[in-house]
Amino acid sequence: MSQQDFVVLRSTLPIPPAAPYGYIFKSSDYDPGMEGAVLEEHSLSEAEHSDIKRNPRTKAIAPLMPMNLIKPTNSQPAQPAAATTSWGVDAVNAGQSAYEGKGVTVAVLDTGIDPNHAAFHGITLQRKNFTSEVDDDLDGHGTHCAGTIFGQDIGGQRIGVARGIEKALVGKVLGTGGGTSGKIAKAIQWAVAEGAHVISMSLGMDFPGFVKSLVDQGIHLEAATSMALTGYRDNINLFNALARTVRAQGPLGQGTVLVGASGNQSKRPQFTIAVEPPAAGIDIIAVGALQKGNGGLSVPYFSNTGVAVTAPGVDVVSANLGGGLISMDGTSMATPHAAGIAALWAEKLINANGNVDSDALTAQLVGRAETGPLKAGFRHEDVGTGIVQAP
Repeated sequence: MSQQDFVVLRSTLPIPPAAPYGYIFKSSDYDPGMEGAVLEEHSLSEAEHSDIKRNPRTKAIAPLMPMNLIKPTNSQPAQPAAATTSWGVDAVNAGQSAYEGKGVTVAVLDTGIDPNHAAFHGITLQRKNFTSEVDDDLDGHGTHCAGTIFGQDIGGQRIGVARGIEKALVGKVLGTGGGTSGKIAKAIQWAVAEGAHVISMSLGMDFPGFVKSLVDQGIHLEAATSMALTGYRDNINLFNALARTVRAQGPLGQGTVLVGASGNQSKRPQFTIAVEPPAAGIDIIAVGALQKGNGGLSVPYFSNTGVAVTAPGVDVVSANLGGGLISMDGTSMATPHAAGIAALWAEKLINANGNVDSDALTAQLVGRAETGPLKAGFRHEDVGTGIVQAP
């Protein structure tokens, strides 16, 4: 393979003039974004890749890998509401909070949104399309996730955790064929530049899809698997470096937290699978799912392990593509609950301090989670610090 596409995170800060490096970044490569760092995509030969990797400006370099939405394990029409508030909103105590997310900007990086859904009336939606498709949601996944974060009441039922949010950033990063790690990274950069306090991502890395793409190029399976593993590792390093860069913006002014779905690949009780990228990044808050049951909340069979926190992820009722409501299961549904709670904490921090510090917001979201509502016998690696709680 003579050329391969890579995403590069590089520093724009000064370097010692005598520092050696090979590949010279061109002025045309510059893409304004986060303070002190930019993201670029390059088609590189092996020699060029080596030069960039040795360049002291390079913070991370990784091959573009396919990314997909974390598909719900179950989706069905919503049943008539037995209560005026969805059980997930109640479980995270959003209904008891004095905060609703006013003055907070949340970004949803997903399949887009149905902008005409009644759940989003009155909310300013700033949209950016990172795919080659139309701007609107064609799947429904992004619409459902957005509804859980900031959706307005539908038919007298509350579905939104932070329904006081007045502006939302919606990045369409996944089309019918998925997306790439480079597009996700670019969307994170865009959301930070546009002032997002919270970035919600219910998506994951398609490792088998990357192996298949290499095999389809004529590469032997064993070699393709080895190359994919290298790419998987490099992309985790990329998201780690990107998340660290985002978190470092906090003391400079506006802080941002990244919240990601842990994945649905576990098959309890047979086995569990660890958190998948990008949520596997050290400074990304990985969210696991919880379900209702006798004796308290428990972890459903599919939720990946090694999470930071948990949130409701089974029988979650939210906005349906085209109107109305639909129920879905998955860590994709848990993640927007956590993002909504982060928005409530962000509002509290803004009211107290005038801004949001990333470390302070992370501390509130993760540190204030509770294990009391959980069924006895849980494992901390499956639930983290517990179910997120509103201020």
